Amino acid sequence: MTKLSRSLAVLLSSAGLLFSTAAFAQVDEDAAKLLFKQNECGKCHNPSQNKKGPSLKKIAKEYKGKATAEADLIKHMTKGGKVKLDDGSEEDHKVLDTKDAKAQANLAKWILSH
Repeated sequence: MTKLSRSLAVLLSSAGLLFSTAAFAQVDEDAAKLLFKQNECGKCHNPSQNKKGPSLKKIAKEYKGKATAEADLIKHMTKGGKVKLDDGSEEDHKVLDTKDAKAQANLAKWILSH
């Protein structure tokens, strides 16, 4: 490997690390928690324990490794529709009360970080 090839490999590796770290740093945890609270998501969801709905930890595990995880979660939070509960009953899932795409994405990233 030439000196130029090694330098290029190091540069590309560093850039990849920088961008992957930036993706995690983009989550505004305080804003996500506030939106979660304002929308009363905690009535059905808890960070670590199942309630009426699955825990955030269980949701993150379900979506782990899926390229469309963030988009799928946003769709679920913004489209509503019926959800099946652990007791077998169904009810309408509350629709997130913001149209702000950045806020929606931030909440989805925060949920997926559990």
